[in-house]
Amino acid sequence: MSTVNSFDARETLDVSGQAYEIYGIDAIEGHSTLPYSLKILLENLLRTEDGANITADHIRALGSWDPAAEPSTEIQFTPARVIMQDFTGVPCVVDLATMREAVAELGGDPSAINPLAPAEMVIDHSVMIDVAGRLDALERNMELEYERNRERYQFLRWGQTAFDDFKVVPPGTGIVHQVNIEYLARTVMTREAETDGTTVLRAYPDSCVGTDSHTTMVNGLGVLGWGVGGIEAEAAMLGQPVSMLIPRVVGFKLTGEIPAAATATDVVLTITEMLRQHGVVGKFVEFYGEGVSQVPLANRATIGNMSPEFGSTCAIFPIDDVTIDYLRLTGRDEEQLALVEAYAKRQGLWHDPSSEAQYSEYLELDLSTVVPSIAGPKRPQDRIVLTEAKQSFREVLPAYAADEDAVADDAAIPAEEGSFPASDPAAPDSDNSSGGEAPVEMPAATRAVVGRASKPTPVAGADYTIDHGIVSIASITSCTNTSNPSVMMAAGLLAKNAVAKGLKAKPWVKTSLAPGSQVVTGYYEKAGLTESLNELGFQLVGYGCTTCIGNSGPLAPEISEAIAQNDLAVTAVLSGNRNFEGRINPDVKMNYLASPPLVIAYALAGTMDFDFENDALGQDQDGDDVFLRDIWPTPAEVEDTIGRSISQEMFKADYADVFRGDERWQGLDTPEGATFAWDEESTYVRKPPYFEGMQAQPTPVEDIAGARVLAKLGDSTTTDHISPAGSIKADSPAGRYLREHGVERKDFNSYGSRRGNHEVMIRGTFANIRIRNQLLDGVEGGYTKNFLTGEQEFIYDAAQAYAAQDIPLVVLAGKEYGTGSSRDWAAKGTKLLGVKAVIAESYERIHRSNLIGMGVLPLQYPAGQNAESLGLTGEETFSVEGVTALNEGTTPKTVRVTAEREGAEPIVFDAVVRIDTPGEADYFRHGGILQYVLRSLVKS
Repeated sequence: MSTVNSFDARETLDVSGQAYEIYGIDAIEGHSTLPYSLKILLENLLRTEDGANITADHIRALGSWDPAAEPSTEIQFTPARVIMQDFTGVPCVVDLATMREAVAELGGDPSAINPLAPAEMVIDHSVMIDVAGRLDALERNMELEYERNRERYQFLRWGQTAFDDFKVVPPGTGIVHQVNIEYLARTVMTREAETDGTTVLRAYPDSCVGTDSHTTMVNGLGVLGWGVGGIEAEAAMLGQPVSMLIPRVVGFKLTGEIPAAATATDVVLTITEMLRQHGVVGKFVEFYGEGVSQVPLANRATIGNMSPEFGSTCAIFPIDDVTIDYLRLTGRDEEQLALVEAYAKRQGLWHDPSSEAQYSEYLELDLSTVVPSIAGPKRPQDRIVLTEAKQSFREVLPAYAADEDAVADDAAIPAEEGSFPASDPAAPDSDNSSGGEAPVEMPAATRAVVGRASKPTPVAGADYTIDHGIVSIASITSCTNTSNPSVMMAAGLLAKNAVAKGLKAKPWVKTSLAPGSQVVTGYYEKAGLTESLNELGFQLVGYGCTTCIGNSGPLAPEISEAIAQNDLAVTAVLSGNRNFEGRINPDVKMNYLASPPLVIAYALAGTMDFDFENDALGQDQDGDDVFLRDIWPTPAEVEDTIGRSISQEMFKADYADVFRGDERWQGLDTPEGATFAWDEESTYVRKPPYFEGMQAQPTPVEDIAGARVLAKLGDSTTTDHISPAGSIKADSPAGRYLREHGVERKDFNSYGSRRGNHEVMIRGTFANIRIRNQLLDGVEGGYTKNFLTGEQEFIYDAAQAYAAQDIPLVVLAGKEYGTGSSRDWAAKGTKLLGVKAVIAESYERIHRSNLIGMGVLPLQYPAGQNAESLGLTGEETFSVEGVTALNEGTTPKTVRVTAEREGAEPIVFDAVVRIDTPGEADYFRHGGILQYVLRSLVKS
């Protein structure tokens, strides 16, 4: 509660007879030219001013923001709410449960550990596509989900009863970000508060932080929010503001209209490429201009969703009539709509294209120039114009195929090797084959797919062969696109047109449909498109984040075996936002992002070595060639179908009782009590060691001496590389641990599902099957060189050997270290392996923050330098001097790093300390953000 009102900003806003207390930002000089996003921050500071953490000087600094200046002023942002998904949310609740016990041990009240801001979790990351291409896929996958995750779900139900203001949306409802924009987001919040001894109803902008980096999807609704690590989210739940520098804001002007052949996905891939090239890490991006009103809300959400892919903190649109119309469509009541409009207009938050804010940097996109695109094969910012996709695939394939000297050669493979006869369907109700009626002809272009690297490989029990480049997975999945009716309806209409022409998906493609909410299947049914999708193998497999998070499930055994037999470089095509190496499926080396209709098109083509302009997808009933242009729906057809098939009543019905869950959820046994009864035999939920031996006062930080390098990594090392979410290999340290605890291989589940068990997650740190540790030559996977023995070992095993001799560890890395998901375990696992510092060329925002939040020191090479230019091989012993200056309440700009190895001169350089704010320095001094919050709560 605010105790200070230095600018006399409190006033009353009357909306239809209801009085709301608000903090008027026009009390602050300079407010009128601030970007939309900074106006929200300004209101936040006014409302939370306490004279200590948030002062009048902070408010003035924001009001007088200089768009040209580099960020230097720290402010404390207090988000209105916290939103979580279950992969990252389970460890949050585990930590909160552990903190309750730690508070009691320090003499405090365990009930102090309770969310002070609304916290909502959507269970959406645990469904796996074990079953696909059949009508009972949804039911079977949900049964398996509950079998695997019963312990986790019981724990979450305990949390829902043990913690106040914590709600859980049960499995099978939808993807967190789609549920957020369709139901949970308020746009303007209301909450009872005390002012001068009187209870008032206070209105203020909705804002949130989330434990998923794509929390930014809600930016499309005008809600300021972004992804943070789970440890930051826990602190926010406990009332700890987010420490940040007043950012630079990039103004992105939109003009024109999207052409008929392009989709919202193509727009977002274009924007992603533009902003990644421009450089927006740590900045806000804000869309403005006359063109904003022409961007449908669903497209705004799609663009906002991809903010992590271009690296910005957020990518926000202002509130306008489009916002109100969407809130109405999705079932928000008229009282709320009236409040949103009145509040936004009163505070200058309503979009007015004639009044242009000041921005730090400017970009512009004419939407009419957007062309159909995909992105891949391993980064979302690597956009490929669709007409160039075939050539692009051929150019990159040698890096993935076993024969790296391969050259495309149209005469390399005899024509008869391109004949792909069909097999019988493998599963009941499967329509994902040609039914054995006729040979499935491999496109002529594909017969020459990779020249000397071509390896036509028989598939056991089938009458076709597969080769490099086949599409093994085609999945309509992920929040980015499944929330967008324009691209989802386009996919359904394309499926209908394809079926009418007699086309079928190729039998080697694992096809799936995983919408972001039940509303999608509702409008597919009403539009009469479900049957056509089913006929092409795109049966409903679940409501949740599936392929995009690595929950693609296994390929058919015979396909997997054929891929392994010749080490084929096969592909996945998904309508997601992430395509990092090793993320989608362990059998798949190359991953491409595409719009939902293009996902279906690639399932029909069956290979990435395909030119949609010139290669036919097949023949119709008359034997005439059918091209993609023949089945692509027109924008008018899409919009007409949307208008006839989507209604407010659908949203109201689907979200009427959203927290109740089905009979499976209701039937779970729920533990009771203020503290959790840990089960020592559990392999899912275990009490973590973060607070063991913790004292009321922090131990002084120390310099680092005698450290060895655990891993030396290249550019764009993602949080997926550091802490994978996908499958657990049987021969890995995590697999060994599970087997030793009686878990059968079929029940391993995924790393993501076991984030409540630190023992699994430590063993899974740096265990991605595609990570390349440069301490070893040509080795992929979670291995390192143990300098105590000189041998190659699993990273976990080597770290344990170092820990036994009290040897600290460091990690060396290149540019954009920690890019990708806001995965707190990428920092937690790093800490628990014994890593004291990371030295990188640059960091992605969330991971750098997470490292500090776990007490790991993020250091940066001097400008223009890296491991190679300095001559570092990773074989050195490292010392870091100057860290102890933090004990004196100051943060050194640099520390002295000395690297020594036998037979060489010492390498000495000054590394930049990437502790960017005083608040972050406090967290590091305390050994982490949770320790800081815990001590603060006990003290108060």
